[in-house]
Amino acid sequence: MKAFQIPTRLLFALLAYVCAHPPAAVAAERPNIIVILADDMGYSDIGCYGAEIATPNLDSLAKGGVRFTQFYNTARCCPTRASLLTGLHPHQAGIGHMMDDDGLEGYRGTLNRRCVTIAEALKPAGYHSYAVGKWHVSPGQNAKQLANTSNWPLQRGFERYYGTIHGAGSYWDPSALVRDNKQITAANDPEYRPAEFYYTDAVSEHAVRFIRDHARDHAQEPFFLYVAYTAAHWPMHAKEADIAKYRGRYDAGFGVIRDARWARQQQLGVVDAKWTTSPLVGDWSNVKDKAFEARCMETYAAMIDCMDQGIGRVVAELKERGKLDNTLILYLQDNGACAETVGRGPKAEPRGAQPTLPVMSPDAFQVNSTPKQTRDGWPVRQGYGVMPGGPDTYVAYGRDWANVSNTPFREYKHWVHEGGISTPFIAHWPAGIAEANNGRIEKQPGQLPDIMATVLDVSGAKYPAERDGQAITPPEGVSLRPAFSGQPLGRTRPLVWEHEGNRAIREGDWKLVAKGLHAPWELYDLAADRTELHDLAAAEPARVAALGAQWDAWAKRANVWPSPLDKAAGTRSKGGPTHFDLAPDANLPGDEAPDYTSRAFTVTVTLAEPGTDGMLVAQGGSNHGWALFLEAGKLHFVINRGGKVEEFTSPEKLADAKSIAVRLAADRTLTLLADGRELLKQQAGPLPQTFPIDGLQVGRDLGGTVGKYKAPFAFTGKISRAVIDLSPR
Repeated sequence: MKAFQIPTRLLFALLAYVCAHPPAAVAAERPNIIVILADDMGYSDIGCYGAEIATPNLDSLAKGGVRFTQFYNTARCCPTRASLLTGLHPHQAGIGHMMDDDGLEGYRGTLNRRCVTIAEALKPAGYHSYAVGKWHVSPGQNAKQLANTSNWPLQRGFERYYGTIHGAGSYWDPSALVRDNKQITAANDPEYRPAEFYYTDAVSEHAVRFIRDHARDHAQEPFFLYVAYTAAHWPMHAKEADIAKYRGRYDAGFGVIRDARWARQQQLGVVDAKWTTSPLVGDWSNVKDKAFEARCMETYAAMIDCMDQGIGRVVAELKERGKLDNTLILYLQDNGACAETVGRGPKAEPRGAQPTLPVMSPDAFQVNSTPKQTRDGWPVRQGYGVMPGGPDTYVAYGRDWANVSNTPFREYKHWVHEGGISTPFIAHWPAGIAEANNGRIEKQPGQLPDIMATVLDVSGAKYPAERDGQAITPPEGVSLRPAFSGQPLGRTRPLVWEHEGNRAIREGDWKLVAKGLHAPWELYDLAADRTELHDLAAAEPARVAALGAQWDAWAKRANVWPSPLDKAAGTRSKGGPTHFDLAPDANLPGDEAPDYTSRAFTVTVTLAEPGTDGMLVAQGGSNHGWALFLEAGKLHFVINRGGKVEEFTSPEKLADAKSIAVRLAADRTLTLLADGRELLKQQAGPLPQTFPIDGLQVGRDLGGTVGKYKAPFAFTGKISRAVIDLSPR
């Protein structure tokens, strides 16, 4: 019997068909994709961008991949997440600010249904998607908000999820901790019970677990993994073993560390030596408690170190599975370093000899981002001098270290100058980045919407035009894939930003930027002056006008307008009451507290018995808010705007007043009154524009302190009622 032979012409035809129509096994060679997002970190905070902090695993990814030096976020955590996940500008996805619903298209405080997430876009292409860590694109600060799961990860395309819905909390006992669609606690989770719970480790371990389980259940299919660490967002919590690595490292102070980073950055090539560094903010010689300040930075470094260790475990798991070569790993940060002063009030709260509060049950949830106690009954302590790290502390590392983290740039998280929006960006993909490009530095600018475009490009997935009859907003970015091999990106649109009224647009090397909705434009040539020290607006009025017109056109197109901050347009249409009649022990969560932003308001407190000291009414915390209180018989009113406190004090002591009031008028005239008599009338700064996370209390302050007093600062008299009236929008 003769062996069957395929004619040569037919053999070539079959080969051509197979090449044009690859079988499933070949299709499965599409890359796995991992996006790693860190929180509240500056441009210079990892080793391969200049830090003294040990990040060997990120440094290795950079050495084997490409580092971008001009990649941008949105200056804030939740807008960045909304933009990254959807490929849109954050206002287009419904999250132009935080998780509050302002009743406006771009400011609903949760992902809208006119966008799709990366997970939703990848699903029809055969990808399995998993998420771990911080979600923060839907409300999750209290029980009422957490009852609405409609925009949680599993409802937005992910198959498994472990992490926190809310944006911040204790690393030792997180609030709003969720597995899939069920809220859990670190103490009652039956699936993860380490000897010592630490949230950064929990995120890393679940990332490893999801990769391992995917290999078991879907070995022939690609995956997308979103790893969103909370490190190094306040509070400064870290394991003592990690802190010990950095003990003494920061004793030399802000300037010495910053100078060393700047020198390393030049050696690494991630900055241009011709730039001038922005001014050093902190003066180490004037620091009152150097041990405390050094410990803050030691703890911050330890948090980043621990995150890098976890990234190393993820990479090791990929290697063990033989998946590292064909996995695209992208690393970035959600905003610049954070100058917020959370927990850094004027006086440290001492630790007692033993716990003084009831032990929490394993099923009891921590409430809000700042817990009042540890699970074993220790009061959580704040104040300047509280040595951070342990579960009973809650402190941020402060503006001066944030200035170091952002070396060499100006400003911080919240603002859209370079210090607020510049992030390291590392792309590692051995199968997709030629070895000749390993370690290369890429200077083409990129922005968050480009991540969706890149994912679509490498996966072959399609972004839908509609879903369930609902039109979907087209994506905004360009694929970064050409830059992996040094090719031009072909971008045709400028890069644009808006956050809290802070505005910017970049076209080529020219950047127009402003601090505040009605602040004048500044203009910078970033090629010569990326640290934004030489404003060219006066010399280039035509360029300012042209770029400003482009920004205005984008703002109208991308749902930036109407804005809750747009006083002239009269568009502050956020609903909610304007009159609050409060009991003497009222305690309102943030979402039920008065929205006093950008409007006049009056607070009137009626006393049953006079007192000389203590809180009358306080709303907000150490970053944003206001408080009305008595101290040594004098009436005080403080306004906190981004950690900067403005205080007004009556010149005389009050004697037996029955009614105490403060009135902030639309023209910014502030008046303190007692029994209808004016005690002080003075011009205040701008009306507050940012709504605080913390809630409102009458008769004491249970949240982060707004001013220079020690919580809870209970009133020594008795309050009958407190009334707050807001001007209509």
